[in-house]
Amino acid sequence: MTIIVNGVEITEEQIAGEQDKHTQAPSARDAAIQELILRELLVQQAAAQGITAATPEESIGALLDNEIKVEEADDAACQAFYANNQDSFRRGEMAVASHILFPLGEGLAASLAKSKAEGVLAEVQANPERFAALAKEHSTCPSGQQGGSLGQFGRGQMVPEFEQAVFSTDAGQITPNLVETQFGYHIIQVNERNDGGLVSFDEVKERLQAFLTDMAGRKAMHDYLAQLVQNAKIDGYSLPAMA
Repeated sequence: MTIIVNGVEITEEQIAGEQDKHTQAPSARDAAIQELILRELLVQQAAAQGITAATPEESIGALLDNEIKVEEADDAACQAFYANNQDSFRRGEMAVASHILFPLGEGLAASLAKSKAEGVLAEVQANPERFAALAKEHSTCPSGQQGGSLGQFGRGQMVPEFEQAVFSTDAGQITPNLVETQFGYHIIQVNERNDGGLVSFDEVKERLQAFLTDMAGRKAMHDYLAQLVQNAKIDGYSLPAMA
């Protein structure tokens, strides 16, 4: 059935050309039709307001600039959202650490690897400032070339033995003993520790303000389109409810 929007036909050629832009939608055809209907309504509304531009897209842009005004979310709105959604502003325990890895080996090789690891452990405990250099010299992990740095990680991202050692060691300290995991023997230096908990409002205020302003803009756009649809005569296709 032919689709008519306030007397203007949406052709099959237009639908076919639009479908390629909506391949991720459950129905590319439906998504294409809905997009074309809404676009046609906006173009018609721009024309009704006497807006002229080089392209339909520019006309739509000018129309929306005129019709949709969104004020930046104020402190009160941000504070209220923060207070009512505190579970969204909690971060888990995090750490920044470096390590020097020695292989487990088998038989005599295992004993030699452990002895070597213990010797290096004693050296870094006596001279912590040499940790990066000793990691480059001895570590069999690729991180050795970056001084053993593993960057930042949280609980659940490392094997249990490694994680337990890191999160039971204070920032700035080196684990007192070798840590054995399936990967080998580790000497671990904990560079930073963050116990997690609620992120302060000041830390998230700017991002929260941007988020709430964006959400307000999306709602204003939705409401505006819903009004255009309500006032339109559309034959041949039923748009989903936009309440």
